[in-house]
Amino acid sequence: MVPTITRIESREFQYPLEDLGTDQNGFNLVYEPGETTWRKLFGIKIHTDTGITGEYVGGNSPAAAQINMFADFLIGKNPLKREKHWSEIKRALRKYDRMGIGPIDIALWDFAGKYYDAPIHELLGTYRESIPAYASTYHGDENGGLDSPEAFADFAEECLEMGYPGYKIHGWGGSDASRNIDREIDSIAAVGERVGDEMDLMFDPACEYETFGDALKVGRALDEQGFFWYEDPYRDGGISEQGHRRLREKLDTPILQTEHVRGLESHADFVVGDGTDFVRADPEYDAGITGAMKIVHMAESFGLDVEFHAPGPAQRQCIAATRNTNYYELALVHPKCQNTQPPVYKGGYSDMIETVDENGYISIPDGPGLGVDYDWEYIEENQTGSLHIYE
Repeated sequence: MVPTITRIESREFQYPLEDLGTDQNGFNLVYEPGETTWRKLFGIKIHTDTGITGEYVGGNSPAAAQINMFADFLIGKNPLKREKHWSEIKRALRKYDRMGIGPIDIALWDFAGKYYDAPIHELLGTYRESIPAYASTYHGDENGGLDSPEAFADFAEECLEMGYPGYKIHGWGGSDASRNIDREIDSIAAVGERVGDEMDLMFDPACEYETFGDALKVGRALDEQGFFWYEDPYRDGGISEQGHRRLREKLDTPILQTEHVRGLESHADFVVGDGTDFVRADPEYDAGITGAMKIVHMAESFGLDVEFHAPGPAQRQCIAATRNTNYYELALVHPKCQNTQPPVYKGGYSDMIETVDENGYISIPDGPGLGVDYDWEYIEENQTGSLHIYE
């Protein structure tokens, strides 16, 4: 019997992030005692006539709007024909960034794993069952948390003691560029001098720097401390192949780009254009597990490593089937507040800071599909009112 998709649900819900606010520009999440920020995600269910449901929790409002454009197309289709659906939807969304593909494709992979009673990584071809993680911080704040170079160095030392072999700094945002550049450089030196001989160190300004000159100054400070990579430095938004090629030519620290370019071809163009050393991929951003694994194999053909963005069960399944990768990003962590993981997992799955073992490793879920059980009761109780049903 050929399985058939009978119904798709996209349900928006919200959950609180305690002691978190935003910085002066209102975009970066930062530690702010007593403040509560509400985050919204989407719960996706793909029902079939087999009684097996493909599920995924994640996404954002623009992705949900794109899902609304193509979900009806999938009703009555075979959920196992992921490659065919991926290709047709990719074309249908050719005028957009295609982020709507990701949540649906991941849910289709979850269905396939449950259908064949295997974890997704086994369907892809398992390479590993665990991987080291790096601690990826919140942005710098002014509120008694990560509010100084010394605070970043102290926290790096804490993470090292927990077993983490890697540590990534997200620095300060805001418009006081000269002050922040000095502080960024001081943080690089403080962390490098404190733990640089014992951890791989990464630096991610998240496209804050206003000029190529500022990006270059910080890059030279990274060179002095031997950082592992330098990610998304300036306000091109992380998409200029030529700008990053020129930056690479002047620095020793490897560049990590492509978090903000979408899809296989744009990633390949960045690599061919010498705009990056490490390649970034994300199954939610890059058209699902199908799209992310295409990027993995493209990078492999150039002898480059792929580093997956953000934590999550889909990322873990991809990492388990990827040879050319080094770390799992455990984000966003802080000495005084928890990360942004939604409280939607039953069982033992966690992306909290204490998830790593004594050697700094995380394990790959080995249950069918994504290998996680979602708390749909919580999701439904915290629904915002936005529920789309396609049948």
